[in-house]
Amino acid sequence: MMLRPRWIGALVLALALAAGFAWLGQWQLERAIESGKVVDAPSETVLPLEQVAKPGGPITDVATGQLVRFTGGFNPADYQLLEGRLNHGKAGWWVVAHFTVTGADSSGTPVALAIARGWAPDKATAQSVVARLSNPLTTGQEVVGRLLPTEAPELPDPHGDPTVMKTMSVAALYNLWTGVDGVDVYEAYVVEQTPPAGLDKIDSPPPIQQSTLNWLNVFYAAEWIIFAGFAIFFWYRLVKDAKEKEDEEREQLLSAEGPALGESAGSRNVN
Repeated sequence: MMLRPRWIGALVLALALAAGFAWLGQWQLERAIESGKVVDAPSETVLPLEQVAKPGGPITDVATGQLVRFTGGFNPADYQLLEGRLNHGKAGWWVVAHFTVTGADSSGTPVALAIARGWAPDKATAQSVVARLSNPLTTGQEVVGRLLPTEAPELPDPHGDPTVMKTMSVAALYNLWTGVDGVDVYEAYVVEQTPPAGLDKIDSPPPIQQSTLNWLNVFYAAEWIIFAGFAIFFWYRLVKDAKEKEDEEREQLLSAEGPALGESAGSRNVN
């Protein structure tokens, strides 16, 4: 039955359909892989801060980890220390500053920004650096650093020093700063790339580029592969049904011819 011209032609058509479905499945799979490729973000290209983020709101995922530059001045009275900050696997202290950014607001109003200036292995070293940096406010200083989102505030230990801070929370720092009433603030902080003397550079690597597979395209690819297999199966089923129908018609014909032949032989015997 399968070798008859009619079914050979049907097989060619089924194979053509299966090939088309397989191609569509491959195309969907390529789309899934393409969308899952890692796209290098230009995080290591230093950009103006005002081009990357705006004050008064959270930073975007694209802006996270971006190297930025800006100008302004450090507020000498607003240095804080963060305890228990790891740097290359070692616990120590961060020296954190309040920086007034100039030209960041469209209206020309100064904007407050938290800066992690550097890391010290012990509290005494950190305090000595803060004492040295607590000089009169200077302006026009350019800073280059990596922009990172603010951390959540942490409740102080009820049995310890309530002034100890462990998280880089802009909200908590803002409440400690002076002269910031009515001033906008970035809901992010910057890790300074060139720390002042006496401090180590804070380890702040570029953001890891995540790649996710588009599972919807994978599902579509699997569907097309199933359709390709079904096209071959459908041809096989049609051939089988035709064969079964032909066999059934042959049996009916033979069963109808049998009684007729018997009646004819009986008639000859009577005569």
